[in-house]
Amino acid sequence: MRDFLDERWADILFRSYQHVSLVVQSLLLATIIAIALAMLIVSQPRLAGIANAITAIGLTIPSLALLGVALVIFGVGAKPSIAVVTFYAILPILRNAVVGLNGVKPELLESAKGMGLNPAGQFLRVRLPLAWPVILAGLRVSAQMSMGVAAIGAYALGPGLGGSIFSGLSRIGGANAVNSALVGTIGIVILAMLLDLALLFFGRLTISRGIRA
Repeated sequence: MRDFLDERWADILFRSYQHVSLVVQSLLLATIIAIALAMLIVSQPRLAGIANAITAIGLTIPSLALLGVALVIFGVGAKPSIAVVTFYAILPILRNAVVGLNGVKPELLESAKGMGLNPAGQFLRVRLPLAWPVILAGLRVSAQMSMGVAAIGAYALGPGLGGSIFSGLSRIGGANAVNSALVGTIGIVILAMLLDLALLFFGRLTISRGIRA
């Protein structure tokens, strides 16, 4: 294993960078979409049941099947990987965003309205900051899940450590096949832990002390 790492550390680092980049870009896109959908659901409560059903069903869709659909639409490369990771990342963030935004006390919104804040100001300065700890919890769950889901992007010739895993599995019994699969798997676990720590630190910076748990 040590010789394997010494010979390929540059490639492993590059694949790790690709993996993190893919996940972070997908999370950013998923967060924007999820918060926008949550705003719509909160303003139209009758949509809450439909949203819960869609998120529950969405999580049961096999990732490889969804990647197959994305391949038809986007072709091979990074695009189908980003589409699949973003889809799965949206679901936990959306659920938490709806819970968080609905959890803001109406009297606080009335106070904000009484202070002259328009709907956009009420959302950005009152509702979103108060809901942010719950939304961030969903974001952390999505980040962990996305690290694993991103590995299947290798089937679509996508970037990341999934290539090491599938390269090893496809050559099982051959030289360095196990090392390649292990490096990809362990690398993803380490990256998931590091990203979670980064999001934890981000939460310390963005959550007001008054509402910090």
